[in-house]
Amino acid sequence: MNNMFSRTPDPVNEPVRSHGPGSPERASLRSTIKQMREETIDIPSFIGGEKFRSGNLIDVVAPHEHARVLGRAHQCSGPDIQRAIDSAVSARQDWMNMDWTDRAAVFLKAADLLAGPWRDVINASTMLGQSKNPYQAEIDSACELIDFFRFNVRFMEQIYKDQPISSPGVWNRVQYRALEGFVFAVTPFNFTSIAGNLPTAPALMGNTVLWKPASTQLLSAYYLYKLFEEAGLPKGVINMVPGHGAEVGDPIFASEHFAGLHFTGSTGTFNYMWKTIGNNMGTYRGYPRVVGETGGKDFILAHPSADAMAVATAIVRGGFEYQGQKCSAASRVYLPKSLWPVIKDSMLAQLDEITMGPIEDFTHFFNAVIDKKAYDSISGYIAQAKQSPDIEVVAGGNYSDEVGYFIEPTVLLTSNPKYRTMCEEIFGPVVTIFLYEDADYDETVALLNSTSPFALTGAIFAQDRAVLASTSARLVDAAGNFYLNDKPTGAVVGQQPFGGARASGTNDKAGSYLNLVRWVSARSIKENFNPPHHFSYPFHQADANDLPI
Repeated sequence: MNNMFSRTPDPVNEPVRSHGPGSPERASLRSTIKQMREETIDIPSFIGGEKFRSGNLIDVVAPHEHARVLGRAHQCSGPDIQRAIDSAVSARQDWMNMDWTDRAAVFLKAADLLAGPWRDVINASTMLGQSKNPYQAEIDSACELIDFFRFNVRFMEQIYKDQPISSPGVWNRVQYRALEGFVFAVTPFNFTSIAGNLPTAPALMGNTVLWKPASTQLLSAYYLYKLFEEAGLPKGVINMVPGHGAEVGDPIFASEHFAGLHFTGSTGTFNYMWKTIGNNMGTYRGYPRVVGETGGKDFILAHPSADAMAVATAIVRGGFEYQGQKCSAASRVYLPKSLWPVIKDSMLAQLDEITMGPIEDFTHFFNAVIDKKAYDSISGYIAQAKQSPDIEVVAGGNYSDEVGYFIEPTVLLTSNPKYRTMCEEIFGPVVTIFLYEDADYDETVALLNSTSPFALTGAIFAQDRAVLASTSARLVDAAGNFYLNDKPTGAVVGQQPFGGARASGTNDKAGSYLNLVRWVSARSIKENFNPPHHFSYPFHQADANDLPI
């Protein structure tokens, strides 16, 4: 019997390791990469805690060396998905009824394992399978995911402690139940931390989960699942079911037990899923929770008072870290003409220092885009831009998929603020800049706010405090994560809860209690210690002093 009020450990953001020259972590990580890149592992699905091999295989390759097969992954479809649904439904009662401190302990242990013996494995698999440099892998697959595990436990405690007041003779309580059914977690390739958080956040709150990782993230997804196993996650709580979209999604959305969607991916896919859920509403036992973080067309806006050197660095880091494949990556930039010469010179000088190549060489800041489909789409935008009279290619513009899917960091200068690369999500290393007359700053703010349907991240640069205040107010709906004199990327769990609105999602803020509260269904409980024994109230009793009305 748990006769105590438990307090969870105070969460602290995991320190980022530098992997600098001569450091022990650099040597250890390089050794793990060397071993892992020579293997071709079998990647099963996991249903009810057991490995399942469908025999329907796809190759998992290194984007920067696409001839290198890192694994062969088994894909799930119809009957496999039904088995996973049955497993999740069967596991639900025991998991949701487990004391919350025991659920917390699973993910606190996962955090410690990832901070220790699993760190190199998860980082190396992310680097190889998703073409991330050591720093980008470290801040993602190690630090951010550790933070999600530790901070989410504290957010769970915060939610459970939120209890109502009670009047004399009554004890009021709120029970935060798991949803009635299972949650479907659909995760992207670009962040291993998202792939780890989307299934575990609902699970922490007592839900069971079907998890569909992206096909291009399956190497690190496999090791994440093995991490969950070692942390003590019971069988059937998270079922990993890789596969093609409709073959996995259709039977899930057709199930009466579907209770929630936790999604990160494209706006189009999310819209399709939401429509499918709506069409199936008569099937479900309740209204499913739909939580999604989708596309972005993230901006940098500089005022004439801005620090030009800071703006240049924000463009390089914000636009080109992880090859521009962050949901938050800067892709459209509005600059005053007076600052352009200084910004341009600094930006080009910094870009000249960047080298591009495979992740095994730690000196490369820049690596490959994720796959052939992304390569063709991004290079298509660049090829068309080169032919446009509205565009000047300021930097980059070259690409090759001979060995890996390499596209140079590319900067376009446009005379047309509504040119397609200013409006459409590219999800790659392409930044488009529009120059405005200094006197037209106010008009440019309005232009920025009306150009894109998205509202994920954005940054404004100004030294004038009044400008920061007024622009923040005017762009209040333009970004869910808003940065003042900083690049629009790099949100940290517990510091900048992440998510956007408009066409960028439901803004349920991963990295805060706001996300976790979506995965519970509250039940209000009133206990009366002295219940009445008759229906009557004083007001309708006779009174001799009553006068006729």
